[in-house]
Amino acid sequence: MPKKSDGKLGTFDSVNLLVGGMIGSAIFSLSGITIWRAGPASLVSWILAALILFAYGLQTAELASLYPNSGGVFSFPALSLGKTEQQGTLWGWISAWAYLFGCVAGAAFSAIYVGIYLSVAFPVFAQLQVPIAVLTVLICGALNAMEFRITGKTTTMLTLILALTLLVFSFVLLGSDTWEIQSFVPFFSQGKAGRFGFIETLPIAMVAYGSIVALSFMVGEIRTPNKTVPKAMAIAMGIVVTLYGLVLFSTLGLVSSQYLQENEGLRYIPLFASASKVTAGPFLTKLISLSAVLALYTTIIVTMALAARTLQASSDNGLLSPWFGKTHAKTGSPIYAVLAVTLVTGVLGAIPQLTNFLINLGALCNVIVIAIISLSVLASRKKHPLLDKHRFKAPGGTVLPLLTLLVLFASYIPSILAGGYLLWVSTLIYYCIGMVLYIRRRSIR
Repeated sequence: MPKKSDGKLGTFDSVNLLVGGMIGSAIFSLSGITIWRAGPASLVSWILAALILFAYGLQTAELASLYPNSGGVFSFPALSLGKTEQQGTLWGWISAWAYLFGCVAGAAFSAIYVGIYLSVAFPVFAQLQVPIAVLTVLICGALNAMEFRITGKTTTMLTLILALTLLVFSFVLLGSDTWEIQSFVPFFSQGKAGRFGFIETLPIAMVAYGSIVALSFMVGEIRTPNKTVPKAMAIAMGIVVTLYGLVLFSTLGLVSSQYLQENEGLRYIPLFASASKVTAGPFLTKLISLSAVLALYTTIIVTMALAARTLQASSDNGLLSPWFGKTHAKTGSPIYAVLAVTLVTGVLGAIPQLTNFLINLGALCNVIVIAIISLSVLASRKKHPLLDKHRFKAPGGTVLPLLTLLVLFASYIPSILAGGYLLWVSTLIYYCIGMVLYIRRRSIR
């Protein structure tokens, strides 16, 4: 049995890492977009998104059991897809390139909102949004440069405080005189997008659960991963769905889709909007500000760590400079990859005007990764039909990955029909840049 001094994470810290990664900017900001578009049915969006991402998480846990190396977002497709090693490497790069933007965009978006949430409760920070965003990225980058066990312990502490503040917030709202259950009627047709708005908002809600794969993609940092990874996923998802459901339910009793349609400036701060409608508003405003900052920090720490490990894996496989694969002698962290991620995230975080772009392209990149990983599961089962009993295997057979792909396709139909072609053009440009890097590195090897 590995010793606890091995610098790796056990079940408790793994659960908190996942919870901290998932409870981030989404519930504090993107929840407002889902309420605006879907009304009370946004609850359905968040529950369905959790089921989809949990299914996806179990699939990555199976791949992590088969290929126990960090940087799984590259390694899993590279080792599973394609008839040749070169084809597998290309699939790995397509997945890793999308995941890199998803992580960096999520971290930058979260950093931008640290200053916003602080300024709502503490006006003195109103003119310091950009410096606060950059400082946040630097702090989270420094934490990622340390031994991963220390990073995990820090995330655990922040997550426990965060969960407590969200519980207090929700119960104060539910106990207020202004909270109304009638706000949920009609349930499906209140949203701006109509009866099927809950389907349109699925990709947005899925962003909230993206860090469910953190352990699988950093499996080299986890103690006894065959047991720890799936167990921690199940516990963490249960905790997060409960907290999200409670926060959304309490908020929807005070803030409607119509209210957000009439007050555009509150769409990205729905929890503050709900706090302003109760007598304990001043207290709740400061509480939500604290909760949001804690949530944003945990999200940034986790997503930057994932991005750095993805750079490291790509470097180890010759697709990026060996510089990105070097680790610090004492901490074991991919120090130059961490520096690169910190630099890019800091630059993006210093440009608040990119917020919508980061949200939309980041969401689509995450969907691309989920689709590729689902295909990797199907391919790996053909290559390794007889997994030994000590390896984890996701339930549902071939139905689970196929169903995941089907739901993803269906959830993006509304945005395609609504004229979301600019999003796809941006994705095409981003991938052209990635392919230039890929071809260049392949020619050097």
